[in-house]
Amino acid sequence: MTTQPYIDISLPELETNRKQPGTVVVDVRDEWEFEEFNLGGLNIPLPDIRARKAELLPYESIVVMCTNGVRSRVAAKDLLRQPEFQNKMIYHLHGGIIEAED
Repeated sequence: MTTQPYIDISLPELETNRKQPGTVVVDVRDEWEFEEFNLGGLNIPLPDIRARKAELLPYESIVVMCTNGVRSRVAAKDLLRQPEFQNKMIYHLHGGIIEAED
């Protein structure tokens, strides 16, 4: 039996989760995209996620997001492949931030 390695969440759940102690929100879009529109959090572009993983280690819960959910899904899976993130809660904003721009 396989289990879901990360948890898909919606925009309202993102707002609830980000208020929890020990939680960080990570936007994995490129810097220019983050500057154009964002929902807050750290901006760590997907290609830099491994090189900058030390920034995420202090947190118990990590919420990853991007424009439409594709890059953040890759980031969530990549984090869970690394031993230091196996015991952390990884959340993925399903559908990305495009839902927030409506």
